[in-house]
Amino acid sequence: MILFVNACVRNNSRTKRIAESLLNKLKDSIEEVRLDNADFPNTDQAFLDWRDKCISSGDFSDSYFDYAKQFARADTIVIAAPLWDLSFPAVLKQYIEHINILGITFEYTPMGVPIGKCNAKKLYYITTAGGDYVPDEFGFGYIKALALNFYGIEDAKLIKATGLDIIGNDPDAIIKECIENIVVG
Repeated sequence: MILFVNACVRNNSRTKRIAESLLNKLKDSIEEVRLDNADFPNTDQAFLDWRDKCISSGDFSDSYFDYAKQFARADTIVIAAPLWDLSFPAVLKQYIEHINILGITFEYTPMGVPIGKCNAKKLYYITTAGGDYVPDEFGFGYIKALALNFYGIEDAKLIKATGLDIIGNDPDAIIKECIENIVVG
């Protein structure tokens, strides 16, 4: 199963267009999480106390943990997130905070080293940007660090199309070239 984490909120999202092309190439069943429709709880003291209690007791029966379970059981992860303010939409950060569940997506060794519990071996991160200044460390770099160091996902691949809003550039041609250069596997 492919988990498609969709952080694209615009109706004609260029990022989503590229993601859909990748998903067609992967040819597997897809479960989509539309983050623009997600309703995450307020992360206040009461919520953290409740979540910590569930984690310490190993009780993940509440539907709150469904996102983390879904992420952990996926065979492949595809995240589509346009570049916003040198990163990604805030709702993707909320999603990450709510799937980082000790005992579901990762655990710690007695020495405090995280060990991934996720089934996926591959994560694709798709992004687009109007300009050409797209530092990997603020968007993809963060996701890649989590994938490799916490979730146990061995391969995180970046697919990006940039310069889409620079005067004189042809955004459709840039997107087409990006799609043609997608390699799966």
